[in-house]
Amino acid sequence: MSDIKISIRDLKKSFGRKTVLNGVDLDIEQGESFVVIGGSGAGKSVLIKCIQGLLTPDSGSIQIDGVETTDNSNFNQKDMHAKMGMLFQGGALFDSLSVWENVAFALLENQKTPRDLAKVEAIRVLRQVGLAPDVADLYPSELSGGMQKRVGLARAIITKPEIIFFDEPTTGLDPIMADVINDLIVESAKGLGATTLTITHDMASVKKIADKVAMLYQGKIIWQGTVKEMEKTDNPYVVQFVSGSAQGPIKVEV
Repeated sequence: MSDIKISIRDLKKSFGRKTVLNGVDLDIEQGESFVVIGGSGAGKSVLIKCIQGLLTPDSGSIQIDGVETTDNSNFNQKDMHAKMGMLFQGGALFDSLSVWENVAFALLENQKTPRDLAKVEAIRVLRQVGLAPDVADLYPSELSGGMQKRVGLARAIITKPEIIFFDEPTTGLDPIMADVINDLIVESAKGLGATTLTITHDMASVKKIADKVAMLYQGKIIWQGTVKEMEKTDNPYVVQFVSGSAQGPIKVEV
């Protein structure tokens, strides 16, 4: 059996009277590409933020490499964050920094890498995601949406993280560019041997990048399995979500 990289048990998180996570259980194996699907407001982003330590869960357990992260006395959060990379939904690039400075941000700020060496490394990683060296000195506002996603991906992988989070990685992209980004995600993660957790409702992305899929609904994981199992399941919630049908047990408030 493969080693478990991230193990979550009975994770709960509420904001006031609104319960977002209500007993989430998940095991993500080393090197696995795990995708969590679910509607808007299902708690996917809250789940990622809890794993990253950006939000403190109300109760439950999150273990990374066997270390309990919800107990701050037992682990070094800075060391844990150094294991992680993140591709944000909107790119979240710094407008005032050049492309290479965005990509090399963690090298400059956290690792105190000299600027000349950081730029060389940033250009190398930009090439990996299909961007030419002359892009390095541009600013985010001068890039297309697809190019911004590539820069965000380069920033996510430059520190060679063990765990990479992808938050709706293809949002706002046309289908062809979305497929290009999906390919780059797969290549980048496999090249690093990284464990990845993606949250999305783009089913084309799910089918392209997932080793395993889980559906989050009303604060719980209600189904999980492989892509092939997802396509054959008779779980009515999964069937409705995958097909994008208005008819089914999931009711959307209009």
